Amino acid sequence: RHPLATFFHLFFRVSAIVTYLFCDWFSNSFVACFVTILLLLSFDFWSVKNVTGRLLVGLRWWNQIDEDGKSHWVFEAKRVPTIAASTEAEARIFWLGLIICPVIWTMFFFSTLFSLKLKWLALVIAGISLQTANLYGYIHCKLGGQKTISRVTSRLFGTTDVPKRQSRRIAEDGTEEHGKTGTR
Repeated sequence: RHPLATFFHLFFRVSAIVTYLFCDWFSNSFVACFVTILLLLSFDFWSVKNVTGRLLVGLRWWNQIDEDGKSHWVFEAKRVPTIAASTEAEARIFWLGLIICPVIWTMFFFSTLFSLKLKWLALVIAGISLQTANLYGYIHCKLGGQKTISRVTSRLFGTTDVPKRQSRRIAEDGTEEHGKTGTR
């Protein structure tokens, strides 16, 4: 059980949203609000990517750049035979927070756009980008990287020719890594 990780998984996300909603009540400074919310979003991105994803669901992802300058995305999933009820609840909290928050930031995008508060648009786009990047990375980890996604889409659309740019290996600690190579 990881109650502290679960708390911080939700704390930074909810704090950024609440601060965005009520910042005008507490401060008249746009810059102070902007920086505070951006820091909360950054703390959230870092903690979810590097700490809570690993502890709560056994997943992590990162990008490596080799000597040739090529970008390699690595998606890692820890093989866990059985999940206890407490860990299952933590995993559910992790995934709900990971899915709901980008939806909320997308609603903020449309409300900002339609209310013509364009100075907040950059912040909302940053929120969507950071939240969606974590969601995208963890979905790749959960589904087993591009290899599993290619199999699913090939079954759906009836294609059998799938690019073989995928590598897979199992590390000593029982984690399964999926790498997707590509240039950036």
